[in-house]
Amino acid sequence: MDPYIGKLLDNRYEILEPVGTGGMARVYKARCHRLNRLVAIKILREDLAQDAEFRRRFHDESQAVAMLSHPNIVAVYDVSRSSELEYIVMELIDGINLKQYMQKKGNKLNWREALYFITQITKALGHAHSRGIIHRDIKPHNIMVLRDGSVKVADFGIARVASGGHSTLTQEALGSVHYISPEQARGSHIDERSDLYSAGVVLYEMITGRLPFEGDTPVAVAIQHINSIPLSPREIDPTIPEALEAITMKAMAPNPNNRYSSADEMLADLEEFRKNPDVNFEYHVSDFSPEAELDEDRTQVRPIAPSHRSGTQRASYSAPRETRREREYHPEEEEEPARRGPMWPVILAVAGVLLFVGLVFFFLWNSVFSGLLEPPETYSVPKLVGKMYEDVKDDTALLGEHFTVVLGDTVADDSEPGTIIKQDPEDGKKVTGELTEITITISGGQEMIEMIDLTNMDFQTAYNTLVEMGLKPLTPEYEFDDKVEENHVISYTPMKGVPLSPGDEVQMVVSKGPEKKTFVMPSLVDMTLELAQTNIDNCNLSHGRVQEAYDDTVPEGKVISQYPTEGTEVAEGDEVNLIVSKGPDPSTLPPEPTEVTKTIYVPMPGDAEGLVNVRVLVDGEEVLNQALDATMSAQVPVTVTGTGVKTVTYYFDGEYGGSMTVDLTQADGT
Repeated sequence: MDPYIGKLLDNRYEILEPVGTGGMARVYKARCHRLNRLVAIKILREDLAQDAEFRRRFHDESQAVAMLSHPNIVAVYDVSRSSELEYIVMELIDGINLKQYMQKKGNKLNWREALYFITQITKALGHAHSRGIIHRDIKPHNIMVLRDGSVKVADFGIARVASGGHSTLTQEALGSVHYISPEQARGSHIDERSDLYSAGVVLYEMITGRLPFEGDTPVAVAIQHINSIPLSPREIDPTIPEALEAITMKAMAPNPNNRYSSADEMLADLEEFRKNPDVNFEYHVSDFSPEAELDEDRTQVRPIAPSHRSGTQRASYSAPRETRREREYHPEEEEEPARRGPMWPVILAVAGVLLFVGLVFFFLWNSVFSGLLEPPETYSVPKLVGKMYEDVKDDTALLGEHFTVVLGDTVADDSEPGTIIKQDPEDGKKVTGELTEITITISGGQEMIEMIDLTNMDFQTAYNTLVEMGLKPLTPEYEFDDKVEENHVISYTPMKGVPLSPGDEVQMVVSKGPEKKTFVMPSLVDMTLELAQTNIDNCNLSHGRVQEAYDDTVPEGKVISQYPTEGTEVAEGDEVNLIVSKGPDPSTLPPEPTEVTKTIYVPMPGDAEGLVNVRVLVDGEEVLNQALDATMSAQVPVTVTGTGVKTVTYYFDGEYGGSMTVDLTQADGT
């Protein structure tokens, strides 16, 4: 069990979980309770913490680094020392280191992406150097790549403490031996140019996918940094621009005097290259060989061919050629004047002069005067359009003795960079003269598109913007995110600022919003609408559409069906749609029967005399109750109205007189 997990440092920082372990310290994820934010805490190893002098330097250096404030440097929030612990509180980075990033990309990066990264690294170094802080351990492992594509350099000043202020090849240096400068390997004086050498190695690795030097032991690699020079990047990959190769090799010059004098100087070249990838810095690999020294008398630098190569390095270049010495003057070497001789030499001299005059006259007649009498010779201009500039500029078979190529403008074009797209004079034109210049215009490739920031942008807006820019957005990936609103962009690649060509693909990760609690949908069928909506609220679901429909089996006002259906997995906030019954469909019911009215006659009793109380009921409902004179009428008329068959019952003076049925399905007379 890690003894620090759960511990509260200075009654403020709660250690949550380990993040990683380095040569000097352990790194933990922690929460700052005072500011309620997550941080990274680097705790000095116990064995190093026993050294009081080391602890003092660690504390002092850390405080100095805490003064740095730059978007490309991991921020140091706090530095603490106690009787037990030495620790640094830093910004918690959401990302991976550059080494891991390169491994995910197959170790080799697109040179545009490498340019984007090295520019940010150089800016970080420039800020630190301006405040007197040298990193001393620049390597991909100490460079963090964030999810938004930005870069932050970590562990500023810590390497300086690790070496105790000395410049010997310590165990820590051996761990980073592939990136150390020759002066670090020799134990010589170190300044900011040592960081630039290491940055050059990082750039070399990004664009070639290989380290400049390899060896069986760290010492073997360190010796190569001192005595050898690596293969130039274009020897590994000819597609790497020459200017970027020049920047890389100048940063990696073994002699510090031949490197960039400052990060700002290197940044200026990177910016110039970014604006114009065809820029020529006129740096030569041989200028930066191990033996190369400043020589003001030297008027020309010639690269010396490498000898047998092994791995990615080659043998050291030979020393620069010596300057010429003036020939010494020795008076004793002068010859004595010749003594006067015979005249025949004079005669021979006169004859020689006459012969020379004759030859000159013959030459003038054939080369000058004869041309005045003949038409001048013409030459047809060769076709250069469509060919590569590098292929034709020295092609004597194509140009012959009468044409030379002059490089004119470089313009954006869909053709491959370096392709000749225009020439003057045009091909086929007849020209005269001993030498004619053909001025050409070449393609600089498609116009670059600088990637914009899509973070937190609505996905549809981001998609439309990329299409308008001429880029190709791919089908997005979706992830839950507690901070980024649903359907907004969490991250994307390539990153902001990376130069792209029209049609390049862009991958976006889009937020699905916070991850929601899921559960099984309950049944709402046969509930009243009010009860169903109450259940929806209790489940933290949303009210969707409510539709009505006729149903012969479900009573009016109750739920017929639901969506999502019963048993379906749903999440909090999902909408629930309901269909509610309106009862049976009236169009399917039989028609209402039509009422019929008939008059029936109830017979009086045969023995009735005088007034008789007559009471008549139709289906139990009284329709007549009246005293009638039996002598006046033998029958009592009764009107019956309704539908179907009715039963008529009648009473005389309270006694049952009889009953009859009346069919009201048909009117009288039918």
